[in-house]
Amino acid sequence: MRALVQTAFGGPEVVSLRRVPDPVPGRGDVLVRVRACALNRLDVLQRRGPAVLPGFRLPHIAGTDVAGEVEAVGDEVRGPAAGDRVVIDPTLGCGTCRRCGAGDPGHCAGVRVVGGNIAGGFAEYVAVPARLVHRVPEHVGLDEAAALPTSWSTAWHATLTVGQVTAGETVLVQAAASSVSIAAVQLAKRAGARVVAVAGSDAKLALAGDLGADLLLRNEDDVPAAVRRFTGGEGADVALDHVGAATWKSSMDSLRAGGRLVTFGNTTGDEVTISLAGVYHRGLRLLGSGAYTEAEFAAMLAAYYEGGLRVVRMADYGLDELPAASAAVESRAAIGKVLVRP
Repeated sequence: MRALVQTAFGGPEVVSLRRVPDPVPGRGDVLVRVRACALNRLDVLQRRGPAVLPGFRLPHIAGTDVAGEVEAVGDEVRGPAAGDRVVIDPTLGCGTCRRCGAGDPGHCAGVRVVGGNIAGGFAEYVAVPARLVHRVPEHVGLDEAAALPTSWSTAWHATLTVGQVTAGETVLVQAAASSVSIAAVQLAKRAGARVVAVAGSDAKLALAGDLGADLLLRNEDDVPAAVRRFTGGEGADVALDHVGAATWKSSMDSLRAGGRLVTFGNTTGDEVTISLAGVYHRGLRLLGSGAYTEAEFAAMLAAYYEGGLRVVRMADYGLDELPAASAAVESRAAIGKVLVRP
């Protein structure tokens, strides 16, 4: 099969299109013919180096968010069948520890991630355990499905499980036109919340408004003051922030007394300054989001399949167009998902 193979750390030149052996499914595995695979920031970070996930080894085939058709199944597989349209949950644990037994493989000490530290979807085929594949209904395109796994499961977990957003609350969403925030805006609105969207351009804010955001703010605005005006002097109930250092103070200062900040990324830096007095006097709650569960992945898919939610795609590329695809993801002007189609 053809696959994009990474052999070193660096720019797009360290990844080349090669012929490699087709993966052979084990007795409990399915072989999926890849129709679309979304490019994520993890793919870019691990191409540049150093590796983010433990167990990463070169050569490597990236591509975490995969949708396609079942080509073949192992002898012990009961359920998925050849020809089924499927999307893959990329998180795979050891299967035997307490975390895995609770359906929480993302916190398994031996966690494996399709396209993260095992072979992924930037190829014509990928083999995965049968329990990782979920059927895609006919009314949902495989290109749509490929945009769901990482961004939407992360947003579901951060917004609904950790953030516990409920009807009537005000939710601040930073970087509102990133793929995960596009999902978070819609999920918060679906829960009945009011959404304050913050982004860096008019085009990004226009998208957030189209998705239902109630107040649109630029990064350079006095976000905390605008949020207070919007909430009658109270502040936001929840701030969703995967940006990190650049927006941390803005998120903290925008919260009401007793508000909660959900952090699930550090794109702009890993270290921030916190006023402990400000936290305990105002009763703020700082919540690390962590990994989604198998049940949340299934619930997210079910909600999307019901309708009323949408992914935003920026562009599609072939396997031989990786430099252009990577440049699109790395651009600060990027809005929505970039897909690679074998």
